[in-house]
Amino acid sequence: MGEAIGSVLASAVAVALSPLPLIAVLLILASPRGRANGSAFAAGWVLGLAAVAALVVTAGGALAPDSGSPTWSSWLKLALGIALLGLAAEQWRDRPRPGHVTAPPTWLLGIDRLTPARSAALAVVLVVSRPTTLIPAVGGAASVAAAPSGTGARTVAAALLVLIGSLGTLVPLAVQFRGADRSVHALGEWRAWMAAHHAAITTAVPIVLGADYLGSALSGLS
Repeated sequence: MGEAIGSVLASAVAVALSPLPLIAVLLILASPRGRANGSAFAAGWVLGLAAVAALVVTAGGALAPDSGSPTWSSWLKLALGIALLGLAAEQWRDRPRPGHVTAPPTWLLGIDRLTPARSAALAVVLVVSRPTTLIPAVGGAASVAAAPSGTGARTVAAALLVLIGSLGTLVPLAVQFRGADRSVHALGEWRAWMAAHHAAITTAVPIVLGADYLGSALSGLS
């Protein structure tokens, strides 16, 4: 079980550190229907991430149900590592220059008009459409599927991937439900910090995780 769990930690943390979903949930919580929409967003995020993890783990188990360190996992990690390094290079190239303001995504401008159903749908879309979330989620789930562990250990590892990867949405929601003025102030500070350091996070995290995937892939293939 330890190997299955240890293989997903880096990927799960990378999912949790994805800035745009965190900024989205912080803006949703600050909107008029913040608690209802924030709860729906968090639920949609957990379900979307769980669906991705379940799909990859199931498919990986079907490819090599009882083998340890299958080759397909190494090739997939190699491709994902290259994709992450390419993503980091793209993020660095497109980073905001001093004195220039980057326009926010169009959907962020409509946060105040969201309903719980649309908030949940938005979370699912962000899981499956954002490379900074989807690639680590797939990589982590592939590590679970390839680990030489039983079904129970893989289930626990996949659940841990979803739980840690959802902390970026669950923690702000928990802080909001505390209801204190200090909580409101804390959420505002988080939002400002994430907006200021968005480019740095979306560059550094893919570099670190991409290098980890490449190292794991080359070790497995050799």
